[in-house]
Amino acid sequence: MTLTALDWVLLGVLLLFPFLVATQTARRAGENVTQYFLAGRNLPWWVAGTSMVATTFAVDTPLAVTGIIAQDGVAGNWIWWNGALGSMLSVLFFARLWRRAGILTDVAFVELRYSGQAAAVLRALRALYLGLPINCLIIGWVNLAMSKILSVTLGWDRLTAVFVGLALTGGYVSLSGLRGVVLADLFQFGIAIAGALAVAYFALSATGVESIAGLQDQLPGETFRFFPSLETTGGTTEGTFALSVTAFIAFLGVQWWATWYPGQEPGGGGYLAQRMMSARNERHSLLATLWFTLAHYCVRPWPWILAGLAALLLYPGISDREAGYALLIRDYVPPGWRGLVLGGLVAAFMSTMSTQLNWGTSYLVHDVYERFVRPDADDAHYVRVARLTTLAVMLISVAVTMYLDTVRQAWEFILESGAGIGLVLILRWYWWRVNAWSEISAMIAPVIGLAWLSLFTSVTFPNSLIVLVGWTTGCWLTVTWLTPAEPNATLVAFYKRVRPGGPGWTHVASLAGMPPPASVGGQLLDWAAGVVLVYATLFGTGATLLHGPWKGAPWLAVAVVAGAILYQRFTKQDWSAIID
Repeated sequence: MTLTALDWVLLGVLLLFPFLVATQTARRAGENVTQYFLAGRNLPWWVAGTSMVATTFAVDTPLAVTGIIAQDGVAGNWIWWNGALGSMLSVLFFARLWRRAGILTDVAFVELRYSGQAAAVLRALRALYLGLPINCLIIGWVNLAMSKILSVTLGWDRLTAVFVGLALTGGYVSLSGLRGVVLADLFQFGIAIAGALAVAYFALSATGVESIAGLQDQLPGETFRFFPSLETTGGTTEGTFALSVTAFIAFLGVQWWATWYPGQEPGGGGYLAQRMMSARNERHSLLATLWFTLAHYCVRPWPWILAGLAALLLYPGISDREAGYALLIRDYVPPGWRGLVLGGLVAAFMSTMSTQLNWGTSYLVHDVYERFVRPDADDAHYVRVARLTTLAVMLISVAVTMYLDTVRQAWEFILESGAGIGLVLILRWYWWRVNAWSEISAMIAPVIGLAWLSLFTSVTFPNSLIVLVGWTTGCWLTVTWLTPAEPNATLVAFYKRVRPGGPGWTHVASLAGMPPPASVGGQLLDWAAGVVLVYATLFGTGATLLHGPWKGAPWLAVAVVAGAILYQRFTKQDWSAIID
């Protein structure tokens, strides 16, 4: 694929912008670790929320969506659509609590909620696990996607593509800290959306169909279903491109609350918690997470899905189905637009990489180095260590990239290795009896279970999720009842600071001499309305695009009603009582 002078100018501007931001924010980021990792806890909701969306708008996702559609049709996207249920929990249950906790990383929560040697071990274990192998795997699959794009479009080999991409990102992230990351995200998100729309438009134009609805005359009907068919043959749904009912049950009934996955963590952890904790106050934290959830599930998917459908029609026989998206760019995006499209993908890549590097480094520096190695150093020292650690993580992730074949392969491994831990991450906020050993056992159990399934059975993803969640849940519940609860002093201090609601803290509220915890019934109603809002908007938009406005209108009408209910309930809340 040949780039014109205009294409190269656009690419140059997009690559230069984050470095300009870095030069403006580097001094402030170097003041202390709170500035470096949380931008001084003063981000407005629209900045924090857009940064969340930009981070999840990764270059790997359009490739993965293209591969999903080729295998399971549109319904295959339930592998990540299910996360809206958990994201709404984060909005309505956890966004305020994370901001109220007043900690620097979500891993530091461990020694706020638990005590003693077990809590210290858990903090170190979780920080190292998430900061190195898991973070480098995430960076690795995003690197893999970027290398596929550059290999197909510009002819670069994988190693060159990976080193160039990471060198650019690592340079500005190590300087700018979180403030520079989120400010660059605002610009990068807009470019990434524009690029995705352009690919979808040119790809659909290349198919020769007169309208989007005309795709249905060229592809099997199963491809366009939002939900799997309940008619089964031999345990799977009928049709060439069809999500199995078993997979749908695993995604919708188990995955969203039971497994750990970046951007969809039960309890709102990870880099989402980082953004929540960086918001100005609890209200901004909630609104940021709400905006992220709506944009993540309702704004982003359809340009990728439409491009994936076009790729299925234009490249029916390719072996690497994920590469279909890159082929669309190479073959059908005209000169003059290629710079914008590639720039959008580079923007998506850099926004994800910048967050992963900053977020993973926060664990290694704050929760391992500062906590256990050099607890007495000054802020300037920790910032220097953070900048060097960012570059070290970047180099380690290069090696990981070289061992991956597909993005979906890495997605599935992450989901399996964290299957079952999600319930602990939720209940630790709402049930006083959960202790440090509960969480330790929930981390170890799925790894042991996955190894056993891989070595001695033929159970594969997504059926493995159901097995692993049952095994892990049984393990951590057993360990919880066999080990003592956290000391009353720890529980009372946590309750006074965070003030979680629900009946799970009645006992502790009594010990603290405080009124009973607030009911969570209203939050559950808000959660139900929020879930309906997201899915009705998602499917209303899709039905309108694929089948016409009359098919989408009922879905969108339901979305309007759910949104009105949520808005009315929000406006009636007394925010002055909870804002910091």
